[in-house]
Amino acid sequence: MKILVFGATGSQQFNVIGEAKKKGAEVIAATSSEKSFEKLVQAGATPILANLADADKINEITKDIDAIAFMIPVSLPNPFDGLQFAKNVIDAAKANGVKKIVWNTSGWLESQKVGSPVDDVKLDVKDYLKGSGLDYVIIEPTIYMENMMGPFCAPFITNERKLAYPTPEAMPIGWIASRDVSAFVVEAIYNADLKSDSFKISGLENLKGNELASQFSKGVAQEIVYYPQQPKEFGDILRPMVGEAGANSVAAYYEMLQNATQYPSKFNPQMNEILEKLPVKMTALADWAKEKKDYFIK
Repeated sequence: MKILVFGATGSQQFNVIGEAKKKGAEVIAATSSEKSFEKLVQAGATPILANLADADKINEITKDIDAIAFMIPVSLPNPFDGLQFAKNVIDAAKANGVKKIVWNTSGWLESQKVGSPVDDVKLDVKDYLKGSGLDYVIIEPTIYMENMMGPFCAPFITNERKLAYPTPEAMPIGWIASRDVSAFVVEAIYNADLKSDSFKISGLENLKGNELASQFSKGVAQEIVYYPQQPKEFGDILRPMVGEAGANSVAAYYEMLQNATQYPSKFNPQMNEILEKLPVKMTALADWAKEKKDYFIK
């Protein structure tokens, strides 16, 4: 099995390499920067230089590929570019006889367009993928545990023993580890029975803010308290990384959550049914925190 991975230099797709190698796959990792080559080689992949905007190059690197693990870059200056990038990959897959595409959506898809370019463009991608005639699986993860390693959260843990996140304390979330999501992606590639399927996945624990901090504390063996970060503070920290428009969009979403009387679901209580089709050993929050302790506790 030869698998082409997009987004492998980022935390959301990097572990696809290791999970695919466990299955004996040959992994080709597309990247837009040669600076990433060493990291990808060390992980066991063959790096290849390609830009998602270059349809001809995408078509070229897709030749002789059996399956594609795909993800739209998270922080595009123009979110609507994500549709064209996805079309380039899907069209290349179809032209070259790729057997299956597995798309990690970086979040649960909305049921209809909500006026947010980042979310709305994913629905267009979904429609295009479904209409392509290709076998596909869509993996929709909730919020990554790795988000806590970001600059809007980690320094607060390190310096103030606060777990900062811009969701209300009362909002429960089924946090999921990146490695688990990658394992779902790879299992979906190898499950020949899955040809037009979507899975909303989450961790197995549905934790409110204080419960999250409690499990995190257990993992790092330190007393950490939950700090419901103000969306503006979160946006200000995020701005240098994703730009003004991106930061404002994300901050507005969390502002909406802060004012909500009913929270959107971020937990799938039917995970056991999914695990029967996609057998993945799930990671508990406390175990993840223990593994990452040296990152947070200096």
